[in-house]
Amino acid sequence: MSLIEKYQRIRKYSEQLCAPLQTEDYVVQPIADVSPPKWHLGHTTWFFETFILIPYSHQYQVFNADFNFVFNSYYETIGNRVIRTDRGNLSRPGVNEVYQYRAYVDEAMSRFLSTEPTGEIVALIELGFNHEQQHQELLLTDIKYILGNNPLFPVYDDTVAESINLIEDKGEMLQVDEGVYAIGFEGDGFSFDNEHNRHQVYLQGYSISQALVSNGAFIRFIEEGGYQNFNYWHAEGWDWVNSQHIVAPLYWYKIEGKWFQYGLSGLKEINLKEPVTHISYYEAYAFASWKGMRLPTEFEWEVAARQLNWGERWEWTESAYLPYPGFNKAPGAIGEYNGKFMVNQKVLRGASVATPDDHSRMTYRNFFHPHLRWQYTGIRLAQ
Repeated sequence: MSLIEKYQRIRKYSEQLCAPLQTEDYVVQPIADVSPPKWHLGHTTWFFETFILIPYSHQYQVFNADFNFVFNSYYETIGNRVIRTDRGNLSRPGVNEVYQYRAYVDEAMSRFLSTEPTGEIVALIELGFNHEQQHQELLLTDIKYILGNNPLFPVYDDTVAESINLIEDKGEMLQVDEGVYAIGFEGDGFSFDNEHNRHQVYLQGYSISQALVSNGAFIRFIEEGGYQNFNYWHAEGWDWVNSQHIVAPLYWYKIEGKWFQYGLSGLKEINLKEPVTHISYYEAYAFASWKGMRLPTEFEWEVAARQLNWGERWEWTESAYLPYPGFNKAPGAIGEYNGKFMVNQKVLRGASVATPDDHSRMTYRNFFHPHLRWQYTGIRLAQ
């Protein structure tokens, strides 16, 4: 597939994700962690304009000079920006103008890609592809949060499957021997800077669950008082449970004695055999403690991944998000992509049902603060 074909395919998919929305859905920002769909569409377009067209397409004319302020996310190198919590206040530019912006940049990128870019520029374009795919996953989960906090529980798309495999709780564990293992990306193809450098780690022998934790297993945790027993929780997690009045995973509701879950196809009774999702690290840790087990480290997960069925849920690990040995931030704005977030966050491994095709690999290091749960997060146990 040529660069221009890949560009067009990825860009089209972002707009397909928004096709079921009504205009009002594009602007809502219920919490700081959720960005309005309109902002995602503009920000991913800004990325190509800012990092490709402006520096390398010498005849390019900026669509709107104010958009650098509106759609810059966190790049201090690029200049001032609308603070994250105010993205939902952006009634202007309107949805139509954002789509005009996308079309304008897409046309300019198509002209730019009609010639053969240099290797350095191709690497930036590939980063732009993967950046937009990251935002496609965020876009879908942000849409779910926006609609899931509407008291009418509107349906986004009743054909969307948010689970792939049903879980049989057989308790089967994969045994992994003690040894020294190589960790990190190697080979051809794209990778993020936080997947480097490849290095060796020593692991004691361990076992890791063949299956993710199911809804049914998590309901047993709830019914046996898991959210009321401080012994299972970190102190910070226990404070979070009590201050936020947490009694179940995100989107769960108990109605007339039965558990229901809001999904992209609406509010439905929970399938006990589907993998539990939309849980925080705090909840994952507490569940593991209740089971007398633990979460795997990211290194244990990566070593075992070749023998596991993964990709349905982002799996919390027990690893802090830290740089690998020899990690160096790239110069300029691109160096702000991952390195400056390596503090106070936990690593998640795998992928989810919202992850775009060809955007997952065993060395991918996702990361979030431990209280967040609007992504498709799940649990795999270890001991």
